[in-house]
Amino acid sequence: MHGVKITIGVLLAVRFCLPADSRANGPTLGASGGTEDAARYHGARAALPALQARDARYRLFPSDEIAITFPLTPEFDQDVTIEPDGYASLTGAGDVRLAGLTTGEAVAAIKSSYAKVLHDPIITIALKNFNKPFFVVTGQVNHPGKYDLRGTTFATQAVAIAGGMTLSAKASQALLFRREGGGQYEVTRVNLKRLFSGREPEDTELQPGDMLYVPRNVVSKIERFIPSSGFGAYYQP
Repeated sequence: MHGVKITIGVLLAVRFCLPADSRANGPTLGASGGTEDAARYHGARAALPALQARDARYRLFPSDEIAITFPLTPEFDQDVTIEPDGYASLTGAGDVRLAGLTTGEAVAAIKSSYAKVLHDPIITIALKNFNKPFFVVTGQVNHPGKYDLRGTTFATQAVAIAGGMTLSAKASQALLFRREGGGQYEVTRVNLKRLFSGREPEDTELQPGDMLYVPRNVVSKIERFIPSSGFGAYYQP
């Protein structure tokens, strides 16, 4: 019995002598399975969604018109329009891709293009004419269409602007299409059901050109194949 008491006392002493952060930040490495437990723990933490960035700067789009000014070398001043492929033709420097860049990033790209012509030029950019930012809501909403993106707008707000979802909407499987480079799209699932119920902590902020698609639920897909007289006996919406 004395030997058991001593062993328990040693274990307790080791437990409370561990650094505070070792106890607070998750499981420690043990002799059997500890490494796997810690790996699963840290893997779960890494899988948590990152918070959305706030107050994002405007990014240039094809057909935007910008004024490029060189205060020390005004002979290079020019107005350019971004082509549908995202490039702009610069006098004396050739083509440079500007679509998708903020004005600050565009200044850096233009400086790099003129590196062989000018030594560390001072450049400013001003937007002269640009497309109004927009987003699209389609699928099972009451008023699908294209809407102006005026200020910060989230997925739930976009659905409300489009008149809300119809009864046949599958709110948990909405898809957000976001244009990436090369004419491709990044597709992300948005669980509107959890967002509207308050169970999802972070709403999805829309960016210019985003398209939010709300699909049909399973019942609405098969409803047209079921006689209307017998449908209500098996399903109540």
